[in-house]
Amino acid sequence: MNWKLALNGAIAGAALLVAACGGYGTSAYGNSTSPSSNGRYPGVTSPPAGTPAPPGATTIALRNSAFGPILVDGTGRTLYLFEADRSGMSTCNADCASVWPPLLANGTPIAGAGINQSLLTTSTRKDGSLEVAYNGHPLYYFVSDKQAGDVTGEAISSFGAKWFVLSAAGGKVDKAQS
Repeated sequence: MNWKLALNGAIAGAALLVAACGGYGTSAYGNSTSPSSNGRYPGVTSPPAGTPAPPGATTIALRNSAFGPILVDGTGRTLYLFEADRSGMSTCNADCASVWPPLLANGTPIAGAGINQSLLTTSTRKDGSLEVAYNGHPLYYFVSDKQAGDVTGEAISSFGAKWFVLSAAGGKVDKAQS
């Protein structure tokens, strides 16, 4: 008789677990009604990837896009600013940084063609790593950008503020104003 009670308890527990973990719905990060979002982070279509390892030297360059010339890293991956950042310091940590990994510096960042070297700086993150900033804006990747030239993070509102690609002058490029 005890084994029947234990079996019923295990089945009920499994049903509760499936109900709690499955489906689309409301989360702390908004609503998700389709598989085009991962449900936890709006606009993210895949699990968050780690922060790319800093190369020997961190290079910032320009690349033509649908929004005009925008900032990219040395491999052509799009870089973003976060409107919640103030005074050149990152406010994107923990879960935020898993979706919007920071561009980390390995030494002094190098300006590519069209980039103003005097606007390139670094700031120390909470974890002690150095993040590259341009014109006072800490720079980030977006995990749903799968290849060089992708700009899927443009104008997304996530983690309390909007994210934008940057122009050569170091300001946001707002697609609604383009």
